[in-house]
Amino acid sequence: MSSLTHIAIRLDKVASVRELYAIPGSTSLLFVTTDRISCYDVILKTGIPEKGAILNQLSNFWFQLLQSKIPDLRTHFLFLGIPPSLEDQVYRYKPDEKHAQNHRNQLQKRSMIVQRLRVFPIESIVRGYITGSAWTSYQKDGTMHGMTLPPGLQESQKLEKPLWTPSTKAELGGKDENISAEEGHIIRQNFPEDGTEYAAQIAALSLAIYNQASAYAAERGIIIADTKLEFALDESTSPPSVVLVDEVLTPDSSRFWSAAKYEVGRPQESLDKQFVRDWLVEKGLKGKEGVELPEEIAEKTAERYKAAYEMLVGKKWGDSD
Repeated sequence: MSSLTHIAIRLDKVASVRELYAIPGSTSLLFVTTDRISCYDVILKTGIPEKGAILNQLSNFWFQLLQSKIPDLRTHFLFLGIPPSLEDQVYRYKPDEKHAQNHRNQLQKRSMIVQRLRVFPIESIVRGYITGSAWTSYQKDGTMHGMTLPPGLQESQKLEKPLWTPSTKAELGGKDENISAEEGHIIRQNFPEDGTEYAAQIAALSLAIYNQASAYAAERGIIIADTKLEFALDESTSPPSVVLVDEVLTPDSSRFWSAAKYEVGRPQESLDKQFVRDWLVEKGLKGKEGVELPEEIAEKTAERYKAAYEMLVGKKWGDSD
């Protein structure tokens, strides 16, 4: 399900992987995760089988777990799937139409109801290991996001402590840009009243989330090398609250490594979309538009996503249907 054509309510926003729909008479949103995959800020033509459902269910799992570990954490999550009270408004199919039930089942697994909130214009990234663009930067001048790191680090090495390394949040089709933690106060431009305070809260929550999640994952054989989080402001509370939104700790937003196969000084075997990134680089297709993945690559990517889900949640993927 890479595209959605049978939802009757108004489309509010299209992102690279998700589509948000306005629920009539409500301030809530229908948040649907498709099977689309985006690499190097480009949406590929080929989707990954069941990816949307895996990401949606895994995000729900983390929302519940993290709130039990971090009492002050608030999320935008309200309801998993589409409530019966909304079905008649959401579905374009009538119950007796061909393929209607299959479409409803697919949409249920990929949907959640969330609060509509004012999203902060940064990607809140936490890095526990040096890899990816951080490793590339370190090789050039010994820095990462404007921070000087100790000499002699090796690729994939664990950092002394997790670091908050935000980036700008580009619109669909644009490119995120790495910024320093100090530049994270860019939030002030959009939230002049308390921008500095909100940035500090985002950094603290991001590090708390990473620490809790990485400890949990380590017990289940997964290293979370880094992760990207997003936050929004709930202005209905007094004072306004910083809220965790979007997807959380999925193979799309995080680097998941096999702990059993981890070895410092080289790239790691991944359980995330790095597998697709590596294929694109190998084929000279990094950043190219209109790329179609071979069926074998799409299926192997799906296998990695399912493996990450099963290791983290503790049950077979099919058992969650």
